Amino acid sequence: MYESYWELTEPPFDNSPNPKFFYLSPEHEEALVRLVYTVRHRKGCGMLTGEYGCGKTTLSRALIQRLEAERYEIGLLTNPSWTPVDFLREVLYQLGVETQETRKPELLHLLNDLFFRNYQAGRDSVVIVDEAQLIEDDSVFEELRLLMNFQTDDRFLMTLLLVGSPELGVKVRRLKHLDQRISLRYHLNTLDDQHTASYIAHRLRMAGRPNRLFTEDAVKLIFDFTRGTPREINNLCDVALLVGYSKRVKEIGDKIVAEVIKDMVGVS
Repeated sequence: MYESYWELTEPPFDNSPNPKFFYLSPEHEEALVRLVYTVRHRKGCGMLTGEYGCGKTTLSRALIQRLEAERYEIGLLTNPSWTPVDFLREVLYQLGVETQETRKPELLHLLNDLFFRNYQAGRDSVVIVDEAQLIEDDSVFEELRLLMNFQTDDRFLMTLLLVGSPELGVKVRRLKHLDQRISLRYHLNTLDDQHTASYIAHRLRMAGRPNRLFTEDAVKLIFDFTRGTPREINNLCDVALLVGYSKRVKEIGDKIVAEVIKDMVGVS
């Protein structure tokens, strides 16, 4: 509702994982390089962890955009609260195969056939499990490990990418057989003060506003409150733009940001 007032073409601080708004901080760029390398060089399994709200999901969507559709068959799994059978069926479904089969050996045969068909057609199979820390059943992690048994003499038939919060790293380390299969891993931290400022400017620019909207003092306060967590930056900036619109100000200063923070923390 405030877009036209601020001369924006769309909301700049929406929390959906839109790759258009993906901000390449040095850490995000390093993480993306590692994920792309894992896929392109068929390294079997990679793992990306990071604090809540630091941009892991957006990064995984940016990765998908960088992988050529004609070369890669990608299954993205986003709700990992499965039984082992549910997991295998979901992998098949996300890779375009629907089945009523409920027996695990048959599901594994279907997966092997699918991976091998892609291989013969010159396509690589990629399975991305987002929010993987939500997997509670260790037998599902065992199925993840077994997927990496699908290989020829000289290469894996699929690449598995696990994306999740720091708890994922803890769970995986406990499961030695899976932990040893992970060839590349990276932990994504939050943004520092300079990259918080660049992140805000980038999102405004992507939404059609090239010139500054937030004062330096406002940006400093945003960083102090959010500690550089992109999701929290988005929430705070979004409400600040709304409040600024309602007050008909020309820019967002620290007073408006402080007012929004006060409302957020419930201080009277």
